[in-house]
Amino acid sequence: MAKTLPDIDVPDLSGKLAVVTGANSGLGRGLADRLVAAGAEVVLAVRDTSKGEVAATELLKDFPAATVHVRELDLASLASVAQFSSALVAEGRPVDILINNAGVMMLPTRQVTADGFELQFGANYLGHFALTAELLPLLRKSDSPRVVSHSSGLASQGHLVWDDLQSVRAYSPTGAYNASKLAMLMFGRELQRRSDAHGWGLLSTAARPGMVHTNLVKSGPKQGGANMQSRLIEFAMRLPGLSQQVPQGVLSALYAATSPDAVGGEYYGPNGFHGYTGAPVVSEVPKQALADADSARLWTVSEELTRVHFG
Repeated sequence: MAKTLPDIDVPDLSGKLAVVTGANSGLGRGLADRLVAAGAEVVLAVRDTSKGEVAATELLKDFPAATVHVRELDLASLASVAQFSSALVAEGRPVDILINNAGVMMLPTRQVTADGFELQFGANYLGHFALTAELLPLLRKSDSPRVVSHSSGLASQGHLVWDDLQSVRAYSPTGAYNASKLAMLMFGRELQRRSDAHGWGLLSTAARPGMVHTNLVKSGPKQGGANMQSRLIEFAMRLPGLSQQVPQGVLSALYAATSPDAVGGEYYGPNGFHGYTGAPVVSEVPKQALADADSARLWTVSEELTRVHFG
């Protein structure tokens, strides 16, 4: 008998507007599929709009009555983040769900964003920090706004080196990636604390997908040729029971974004072996992410680096 794959029930999202970054493929595309299927209007926030248009066409083929928008957003450019956000703010439509999903993974050599940040820390984290701040007015216009920050199980191995956040002195593909995902987790939790303190009305959570077959996992570490990271990932992906496909990989973020039982400040991830696969449950938070002082410090540093402020 075939094994039953995990799934969750998604409530009716008719009338809701969701923004999903990196929505043309992988986890972002899988999240867009489920949100559209539940009736949400979805903004596909993508770096490559031609790929975004292909994704939108496919979505509309499956859901002809859906409303899907393709908008250009390069999270490695604060100017692009500002332009994207300004356009939405000018339109004035409340944003009900923001899923900060897009990212790059384990680049073999240190690269930088348009603003000079190390690419993984800049695109995976700082770009989303700025995006959330600039969309805060639209989130606050929603009756029940949610922000989901996509982290990773590798956040548990992450460490923020305060005097070298941009990995100038020492760069490691895995170290930079893990730090960026730890930062995303810390941001999701700190955003809830600040929302509670300032009355923003947000439900902010973090989520990790487990081990999922996506282009990000396959292509990131291979830029510039195969390396130890890509070989280890490929090996793990071939082992039975240690990985899952996108429809299951999106469940933790989808739960955080839509479930009436999701709790602000929590961290959701798969419940299977080592958290690689399974249905979403509350996940263990790494030690540094539990330190409120560190999260507050990261917030202050992030405002200084991006020159973007919440409030």
